[in-house]
Formats: sequence, C-alpha cells, structure tokens
Amino acid sequence: MFEIKHRTTGAVLEQIDADSLVGADLREMHLSGADLSGLDLRWADLTGSDLDGACLAGASLVDAILVGAQLRAADLSNADLTRARLGAEQRAHAAMLNHANLSDARLVQADLRAVEVRYANLRGADLSYADLRRTDLYGSDLTQVRAIKALFIQANLREANLTGADLRDSHLNDANLVRANLSHADLTSTTVDGFTVLNLANLEGANLTGARLCGVLAQDANLRQANLTDVDLTNATLGGSILHRANLTNADFKGVELASVTLEFATISKARNAEVPSYKRNLR
Repeated sequence: MFEIKHRTTGAVLEQIDADSLVGADLREMHLSGADLSGLDLRWADLTGSDLDGACLAGASLVDAILVGAQLRAADLSNADLTRARLGAEQRAHAAMLNHANLSDARLVQADLRAVEVRYANLRGADLSYADLRRTDLYGSDLTQVRAIKALFIQANLREANLTGADLRDSHLNDANLVRANLSHADLTSTTVDGFTVLNLANLEGANLTGARLCGVLAQDANLRQANLTDVDLTNATLGGSILHRANLTNADFKGVELASVTLEFATISKARNAEVPSYKRNLR
C-alpha cells in the first residue's frame, strides 16, 4: 500500500494499492498540497487531479498524463516532465499551472498546448522541442530558459521575462510578446541554414537589447517602440514589419532589405550597416 500525504500536515490524502506510483492510475484525485517530491511517477495518469500547492520537486513525470490537472502554485522545480502531456486543443481541458514553480524543470517534447502558466517561475527550464502553441505564459519568468525548436505559435508571452533565453530555431509565429524582456536572448539557429521564426509576432514595446536575431524570419512583425539597442539583425528578413519609433541604436542591419519596413521616427541613423531607401521619410 502506497500512502500519499500532505506536505505540511502529514495527513494521508490517498492510499494506492501498489508498491510504487510508476504507471499509477491517479485520475481525478484530490491531492492538493500533497508531498510527491522526488517520487517516480513515470507513465502515471493524473488526468483531472487537484494538485494545487503540491510538491513535486525533483519528481520524475516522464510520459505522465496531466491533462486537465490543477497545479496552481505547485512546486515542480527540477522535475522531469519529458514528453509529459498537459495540453489540449481547448484551454478548458488543458492543465492549469498559474504561479507554479518550474525552475530548472525538464520539459523536453512536453505537450503544453493551451496550458495556463501565468506568473510562473520557469527560470532555467528546458523546453526544447516542446509544443507551446497557444500556451498562456503572461508575466512568467523564463530567464535563461532553453527552448530550441520549441513551438510558441500564438503563445501569450506578454510581459514575460526571457532574458538570456535560448530560442534558436523556435517558432514564435503570431506570438504576443508585448513588453516582453528578450534582452540578450538567442534567436539564431543551431545550423548554418536554419532560422527562428517571428512572422506576425507582436513585439510592441519589447526589450531586445543585445539580442541575437541574425537570420531571423520576422515578416509583418510589430516592433513599434521596441528597444533594439545592440541587436544583431544581420541577414534578417523583416519584410512588412513595423519599427515605428523603435530604438535602433547600434543595431546591425547588414544584409537586411528595408524597402518594405516601416521606419517612421525610428532611430535608424544610429544603426549600423542600414541601407535605407532614399524615399523613406521621418527618420531619426
């Protein structure tokens, strides 16, 4: 018999007729505040379970099912969620992780579609190859996150902190990055002919100071009032993008076609290697 106890009171929340929780059926269980730290929960099914405030720090949740699970303010620091399933086509059916601690967690190839992860701590987490389409990461801390080839299509990263994030080869098409902090983030590629995608992304007021966007594909992106100081944009594709009132101080535009880029009141004169067509007006 395996007993699951509360993390602070020690009260028994559930009793499982098994010697371990590997592959356990834990669906729809009331495990709020449970102590599951360091446990082996590989292949466990936690669909629809209440895990609000639970401690799963250092737990192995490889290939676990957490669709519809409630994990608000849960501690998942250093947990291994490789290939874990938390997402769903509809947000109402996806997991809830608002205010959760996912620092240094491993979420490689995890399904996080439409999951709510607002104001969460994901510092140093590994999201490489993860599916974050329509994921809501509003105001979350993704400092130094590793997200190579991750899908952030239509994700909400408004006011999120992505300082120093490794976003190489990721897809951020139509993502909301309004006032997000992407300073010193890497949006290049792991290969010579690869690229990160920012088509239709909304980066209005975003901070990209010192970010690497060499070769990025950012067509029809909104960069109004964004801070691109010291950004490397060499060979980037910016067709149709709007840089109205953007700070371009020391940004490198070598190899960038600016004919269809809106540059009104942007500080393009302070940029490097910018070949601005003569018909452009209201430049600074």
